[in-house]
Amino acid sequence: MGRAVEDEIPASNDDTALVRRAQAGDVAAFECLVTRHYPFIYKTAFRWLGHKTDAEDVTQTICMRLATILPSFNGRASFTSWLFRVTLNAVRDLQRSHARIKRRAVEVASMTTELIDGDQEDALHVADIWRKVRELPEKQRDAVLLVYGEEMSHAEAAQLMQCKEVTVSWHIHKARRTLKDCL
Repeated sequence: MGRAVEDEIPASNDDTALVRRAQAGDVAAFECLVTRHYPFIYKTAFRWLGHKTDAEDVTQTICMRLATILPSFNGRASFTSWLFRVTLNAVRDLQRSHARIKRRAVEVASMTTELIDGDQEDALHVADIWRKVRELPEKQRDAVLLVYGEEMSHAEAAQLMQCKEVTVSWHIHKARRTLKDCL
């Protein structure tokens, strides 16, 4: 920030004037809010997540979204209270995302168990399975990626693939047989 802009920004911890100015489109006021509250967002995210990288991701996400969500701040609570709720919502979103990823890994592992013998299971990695899935014929690959990778129902996958639900089931059945043969 240049010296002239710094002189215009209130030095007090009261964010009310800054928020009003930022809501009105004042870029300098918005930048000051982000700079002032970045450490608070990061510390809050880190406290809840316990991982530096995750806390940084949440903080960056909030800073990028702040311009679009700032109009929803109505001043009934303090700005930091509102920002705390925004941060916790972002933390919860990330936690749900991690939970979905873990569920997908479990599903892939169960698919792996169906496809290979127990002796081979230790030698095979999930990444290898996905590599093999990507090598399947197009419709089989799409069906498996949509159902197992994107957690869609057979009906949702059928809608995207523009086919019948039973066709998606058939493609998945064929994919399992193909994968079993090559694994």
